[in-house]
Amino acid sequence: MAKNRAITVQGIPVTVSYEDIDDFICITDIAAAKSDNSRAADVIRNWLRNRSTLEFLSTWEEIYNPNFRVFESEHFKKEAGLVTFTPSVSEWVEKTNAVGLYVKRGKYGGTFAHKDIAFEFASAISPVFKLYLIKEFQRLKEAENDLQKLEWDAKRFLSKNNYLIQTDAVKNYLIPVCNYRKDLQWLPYAEEADLLNVALFGFTAKAWRGANPELAKKSNVRDYATINELTVLSNLESHNAQMIREGMDKKDRFEALKEIAEYQLRVLNEAEKINNRIEEQ
Repeated sequence: MAKNRAITVQGIPVTVSYEDIDDFICITDIAAAKSDNSRAADVIRNWLRNRSTLEFLSTWEEIYNPNFRVFESEHFKKEAGLVTFTPSVSEWVEKTNAVGLYVKRGKYGGTFAHKDIAFEFASAISPVFKLYLIKEFQRLKEAENDLQKLEWDAKRFLSKNNYLIQTDAVKNYLIPVCNYRKDLQWLPYAEEADLLNVALFGFTAKAWRGANPELAKKSNVRDYATINELTVLSNLESHNAQMIREGMDKKDRFEALKEIAEYQLRVLNEAEKINNRIEEQ
């Protein structure tokens, strides 16, 4: 899947970028709905200095980012509304260790926000624009899902003849040499996405990139997942969100997620083998 895609919302091109944890949308492009590109940074800065914005960003980070610095975020909230308070996105990210926003430099750069935050930003720009943004974003995801389904069907057909070659390549090339499920030194510093990666695949995204530098230039570990693994991954995301709400600590959540992943993947793989045998008869 291409990392950068573009959608057109009320005549305005908006960039969508896929990162390790989810889709991010360029809010610099969205700001163009309210002003020209030269003033987009001012629009974003004014939005960021609003207390309700900071409350939203802080809550989102506390839910999804275990490394978020809550104490530093309180400083921003106290300054909100003051004439002298003109924070930048870079300052917010640097001081709070936020992951929901980031700034990309260069000709095709801009400020990108996780889709949840981008939709909230669009509300501040124009409720109507937000509705069209959601509509076009959903259209993009539906098109990608259709494409992925075709790719999965093709992979399943080919795997019947190439199963041994494929599994040998994965074993010897794609998987980093380290047992992350037993050696938990990485755990205190892991983001939620890697909690799921290790529970399901057995290694972190960083470890995979280190083992596969060429592949990592244009793809990530989840691009090489089977349809069964992606199904389990979706379920793990739901289970993890519920455990976060229940206040479970990271180690207990990891152990639970690992158990769920092993069980569900075993069930799906066994069912697939049975279906393949039936089809071949």
